[in-house]
Amino acid sequence: MSIPTPHINVSEQGIIAETVLMPGDPLRAKFIAETYLENPVQFNTVRNMFGYTGTYKGKKISIMGSGMGMPSIGIYSYELIHFYGVKNIIRIGSCGAIQEDIRIRDIVIGISASTNSNYASQYDLPGTYAPTASWSLVKKAIDIAESKGIPTRVGNVLSSDIFYDDDPDTWRKWAKMGVLAIEMEAAALYMNAARAGVNALCVLTVSDSLVSHEVTTAEERQTSFTNMMEIALELA
Repeated sequence: MSIPTPHINVSEQGIIAETVLMPGDPLRAKFIAETYLENPVQFNTVRNMFGYTGTYKGKKISIMGSGMGMPSIGIYSYELIHFYGVKNIIRIGSCGAIQEDIRIRDIVIGISASTNSNYASQYDLPGTYAPTASWSLVKKAIDIAESKGIPTRVGNVLSSDIFYDDDPDTWRKWAKMGVLAIEMEAAALYMNAARAGVNALCVLTVSDSLVSHEVTTAEERQTSFTNMMEIALELA
């Protein structure tokens, strides 16, 4: 396949930076680009999956939505890595807490991503693969958060294919194993990155809690999760 790809309408190399921040929501990508980047230029509108490139403190950075779920981020991250030379992808998304001591707006760094997805079957591995973030990005993200006085929780997250589970208590089984929160993309991103030999990390903001039943609004998730955004921008 050549560029432009079926999902990213960019026909030249170099327009997309080597580091890409990927929120699930394309409107969050728009908000970050317009709020934080200098001279942002929109490079993608295919399927309204907005992508932008600009600079942050002199560094060239791209920001692009990933959509919801592992098939969606699997497609976009694969094309970014294999056709546009991207070396670092940092997912900045929302998650649902499943531990009692994790509250709304807390920052969760996914050092690993358990999953109920069949995504890894394509690799025909003789066992169960454990999708893992890049340690260099994990350590740097923790250091940045500490320098800003932002508390973080680092651990295992669940990348689930299911949002509306037929068994509403399934999350409790994952919580018993120490999983911190549930999201829907990290495992596929980590597998794509591992297979290609590039770096990936998932930095999340807790948007709701399955324990306390606290929730945030769609607008809050789009524009107010600034601690996570700023950690990722500094990390890039």
